[in-house]
Amino acid sequence: MTKARLLRLSVVLISIFMILLIIVYWDNVGTAHFYLHTSFSRPHSPGAIPGIAEGADWEALPDVDEFLAKLLSSSLKQNSSISKKTEQPLLQGSSKPAASNLEENVRGYDWSTRDARASLDQEKLQVERQRTLREFCANSSFTFPTKERSFDDIPNYELNHLIVDDRHGIIYCYVPKVACTNWKRVMIVLSESLLDQGVPYRDPLDIPREHVHNTSTHLTFNKFWRRYGKFSRHLMKIKLKKYTKFLFVRDPFVRLISAFRSKFELENEEFYRRFAIPMLKLYSNHTNLPTSVSEAFGAGLKVSFSDFIQYLLDPRTEKMAPFNEHWRQVYRLCHPCQIDYDFIGKLETLDEDAAHLLQLLKVDRLLRFPPSYRNRTASSWEDDWFAKIPLAWRRQLYKLYEADFVLFGYPKPENLLKD
Repeated sequence: MTKARLLRLSVVLISIFMILLIIVYWDNVGTAHFYLHTSFSRPHSPGAIPGIAEGADWEALPDVDEFLAKLLSSSLKQNSSISKKTEQPLLQGSSKPAASNLEENVRGYDWSTRDARASLDQEKLQVERQRTLREFCANSSFTFPTKERSFDDIPNYELNHLIVDDRHGIIYCYVPKVACTNWKRVMIVLSESLLDQGVPYRDPLDIPREHVHNTSTHLTFNKFWRRYGKFSRHLMKIKLKKYTKFLFVRDPFVRLISAFRSKFELENEEFYRRFAIPMLKLYSNHTNLPTSVSEAFGAGLKVSFSDFIQYLLDPRTEKMAPFNEHWRQVYRLCHPCQIDYDFIGKLETLDEDAAHLLQLLKVDRLLRFPPSYRNRTASSWEDDWFAKIPLAWRRQLYKLYEADFVLFGYPKPENLLKD
């Protein structure tokens, strides 16, 4: 009996040693360090771990999760003191944007000031948004694909939109066409994941667009397997419990219009070759199309909004490949019924939501959210854009994006769905 206990003890000690060795090794060679600086998702007692309640909740964690959670939290005070010495208030933004990209030149920026006192009652707004999301996630009569699966069931490649900032304890799920370029810039500044001549960027708008969307710039959940191997899911779950998680959403139909405008009305070589050529052939009966987007635009060959809607509704589309991230549903990008988000922002209230979020994260002294675009695609444009789309297609399209409408509290566009 004594030998068996000694054997079990030795196995446990060896396992702990290996876990420590792996974590120390990857933290030394990687970019992610376990700095935890913020917690506003729920009230905590002093010294409590953000997102993990005291007492019984600890016992509910599996042994490995509990060990990793305690290991991560044990360095909280030490890392906080170190980071506070290195973090300095950042510049509040350039006087003008560096708009080197065609898309940003076309859009322009809105640099007008806004009265902070006129902001919405953010706390009540967040309570309402989270309640709506949780109610429909728990409602068994409301179904959509992937709703019932657990976090463990989500394939690794579907976690590539969850960006992690270990320095401040933040997880951001980015949704294309919902201010994600500027939120990615904010995450780069906070995580110091990108350097300019050896110095971390301090102003989000100083970061070139091509670096913002480079996947190597960000630490995302899908990269955890390469870093932590079989312990990756354990670490993800601990971070999801401890860190502040946020996302920004947008009216689903307006997001589609915005995606169409930026990817098919502006010259985009990649989207022309990957998507526009097949659409023009399938839905506009064009043959012998130019190989470059500039030639196509010069010849007046452009994808119509009707072509785009047919492509989304065509059952062959996703048999070939999943929707591109710019028009993939938010519930498929961010898994809101599997991840308990602490903050849900909306593009329709971007300025107020962004300012409130940065305050809650306690990083508002470090940076300001970049100003919004002045000619952002507006919801009032829906009637014009969908005027030539057949009613049957509009109804099919709503069913395709219904989960995003319902989960995030967007009203059903009855004016587009009735005769």
